[in-house]
Amino acid sequence: MSEELLSYEPASGEELWRAPVSNVDQEVPIARAAWPEWAAKPLTFRSETLRRFADRVKAEGEKLADLIARETGKPLWEARTEVESVANKVDISVTAYAERTPNRRIEGAMGLRNAVRHKPHGALAVLGPYNFPAHLPNGHIVPALLAGNSVIFKPSEKTPAVGAMLVDLFHSAGVPKEVLRLVVGGPDTGKALAGHPDIDGLLFTGSARTGLALNRQFANRPDKILALEMGGNNPIVVWDTADIRTAAILVVQSAFLSAGQRCTNARRLIVKEALADGLIEQVRDLANRLIVDHPHAEPAPYMGPVIDNDAADGLTESFLILMSNGGQVIRHMTRPVPGRPFLTPGIIDVTAMPERPDIELFGPLLQVIRVESFEAAIAEANNTSFGLSAALIGGSPKLYDQFWANARAGVINWNRPTNGASSAAPFGGIGLSGNYRPSAFYAADYCAYPVASSESDSMRASIGVGLRETDDGKPKLIRKGFL
Repeated sequence: MSEELLSYEPASGEELWRAPVSNVDQEVPIARAAWPEWAAKPLTFRSETLRRFADRVKAEGEKLADLIARETGKPLWEARTEVESVANKVDISVTAYAERTPNRRIEGAMGLRNAVRHKPHGALAVLGPYNFPAHLPNGHIVPALLAGNSVIFKPSEKTPAVGAMLVDLFHSAGVPKEVLRLVVGGPDTGKALAGHPDIDGLLFTGSARTGLALNRQFANRPDKILALEMGGNNPIVVWDTADIRTAAILVVQSAFLSAGQRCTNARRLIVKEALADGLIEQVRDLANRLIVDHPHAEPAPYMGPVIDNDAADGLTESFLILMSNGGQVIRHMTRPVPGRPFLTPGIIDVTAMPERPDIELFGPLLQVIRVESFEAAIAEANNTSFGLSAALIGGSPKLYDQFWANARAGVINWNRPTNGASSAAPFGGIGLSGNYRPSAFYAADYCAYPVASSESDSMRASIGVGLRETDDGKPKLIRKGFL
């Protein structure tokens, strides 16, 4: 009997889905053999096929949203916004492909043409995360298919059911089954896929820890494209504002949306000392009011559970470590449902901690740091090896210009949350947040490579210098040191 992968609902613990673990050595050759025919199709054919996929997503939207909610634990309203993003990705990707990777011709002298065109890499592996199990892998799959690649997709072992439904929707829209393959399995399966000799690249969204391991795995393979979209230890800075209430709302949205399970969630609140007490009180009051419940609860919750009990245990332990090393508790993180991974928002002041851990605490845990000067706020914002998202709340246009110029991040916002980035813009970070291959609108850049050509309808060639006369009076090539 083959090994099976099982998926459970975080909110209830009930089994949701099961399937046999895939054989990577069987799946990769199928996709590799299929990509030349797919790449030979006109771009309009691939575009229209993917537009049919968007229509299928819309038609099955409520079913897909329900599955996302059950498998991740996120509220149904939030799962619906994810489905909407999946459908919208197609038109955005078609526009991005035309803008980022168009065919270009430059006429030269005597009929010479210089051309730039783009080719697909071949068979690309996609590793997806659990927090947005449809939207984030879809952000790699759609641009890759549009460019003419085949794809081998392994969803997170924590959300395989959503991944399987996503692939079924592609197939039902006309994407050949050989061109898009689903690989089911755990970390060992992902490692086998990433290391398979017949993939031409890997597109990854997930943790920095896994991304670093993939980077080492690809260290001696510069011939393979590697796009890493990883996490963040993101700062939100609050400065010089009289509207403390709105600032507190933006902080809460940044820190606790998706139960803190977005790579762009704010992990660190950096606040001017003179504003700190009033802001913290408002943030705590709002956090106290957030409803934490199962995805289909009424009234609708703001937060569902985190992905599983292991994640909840790790976050609870991290909160206790911060508290035992000098952190001052503002709001305790609790487990309201015994045996299930529900967490209430935790807030802790770590200003007095001599050493603050530079890690991504992937959940509803916000650290507060008080500072006296704006320069200190920027220095604290940059006091991380990550560099994904940062936001300034309050301040003047001049202050924002200073923040924008000095904050090291791939997403920098003003009077907006750290999360909720637009798919119509590039997305990614620096440092441990990625390898300078921003996804979203710029995904077209890593799904195809440019080919430069110099072309002429007829041959013309001459050697104007460096020839000597031959005995018969014809020019003879001179080589240095030889007659």
